[in-house]
Amino acid sequence: MDVGLRRELEEKVRSGERLTREDGIALYESDDLAWLGGLAHEVRTRKNGDVVHFNVNRHLNMTNVCTASCAYCSFQRKPGEKDAYTMRIEEAVKLAKAMESENLTELHIVNGLHPNLPWRYYPRSLRELKAALPGVSLKAFTATEIHHFETISGLSASEILDELIDAGLESLTGGGAEIFDWEVRQHIVDHRTHWEDWSRIHRLAHEKGLKTPCTMLYGHIEEPRHRVDHVLRLRELQDETNGFQVFIPLRYQHDFVDMKDGKVRNTLQARTQMATGAEALKTFAVSRLLFDNVPHVKVFWVMHGVQTAQLALQHGADDMDGSVVEYKITHDADNYGTPNKLTREDLLELIRDAGFRPVERNTRYEIIREYEGPDPSRRDSPQPMRL
Repeated sequence: MDVGLRRELEEKVRSGERLTREDGIALYESDDLAWLGGLAHEVRTRKNGDVVHFNVNRHLNMTNVCTASCAYCSFQRKPGEKDAYTMRIEEAVKLAKAMESENLTELHIVNGLHPNLPWRYYPRSLRELKAALPGVSLKAFTATEIHHFETISGLSASEILDELIDAGLESLTGGGAEIFDWEVRQHIVDHRTHWEDWSRIHRLAHEKGLKTPCTMLYGHIEEPRHRVDHVLRLRELQDETNGFQVFIPLRYQHDFVDMKDGKVRNTLQARTQMATGAEALKTFAVSRLLFDNVPHVKVFWVMHGVQTAQLALQHGADDMDGSVVEYKITHDADNYGTPNKLTREDLLELIRDAGFRPVERNTRYEIIREYEGPDPSRRDSPQPMRL
């Protein structure tokens, strides 16, 4: 990078001036990851100090039956396929109750777009889950699912959200975003929820008082300019609604092992290479620098590996999600080496080992408990990790 441009970008970041599309592309073109990470770390420290947030959550996928066949997805099944499943609500409640230990604070629910389940299945499931787990926040459904509910119910998204909120919904999930630019999206997505409807539904959710996450699936056929465009669309919507709590870059996964039924559903992998660890860290850093109006950036360790997740905390991220027991959407895709489970104690150790102070939060980013940071009496007290 030209020395003058580098100095200009540093001055913009340190003065709080908003970065442009051209700035974002220039940052991606830089090969100085230590500089990028350091700049992003300045911003995350200004916003969140030495804290790394985490929560104790579990993921629940009530059905993997889906009308869509998105090119990157290994989770979906068609009706009648081997390994296709749909839980009765009573089954889902029983499974959720079994996850209740360890002071669980959040249940994260995402499903396939089932062609035959009636609309009433979804609010009823939330009501019964909330009754069974009254102290647990329900973060449920992507904007794509809400759009699907419009089709099967004949109701508007506004009416659907009202009923789901009444049933116990506290947040949407951030999924269905992938990459918004149509140049890429048309090749990876096989459903009809694109930027116009995704943004419409999150805007409605924010108007109704919900705070939601937003995501980006990166490391497939997109280019850095598409990532920049994606973040800037979300940044503009955040200017309007102030409803996004956290941005979550999600690392695209290959199928590393044959599926149980012998099929490999990820049709992208023949022409893609997964993002390297360095590319992942660059994506976190540039996202943190561009997304000046969102308070948090989360690293989802299941999709990045534990060590890369620790390094991401030095490259703009301040949230390490979460104590997942099973995440089928990723673990159906890969044998990437991430464990099925990290306990609260595991997360505390990982955060401290990376040189930060752990803070447990709930879905609304309200603090539940603050923990001690790295032991200052140790001669080799951990410091924030650098490459």
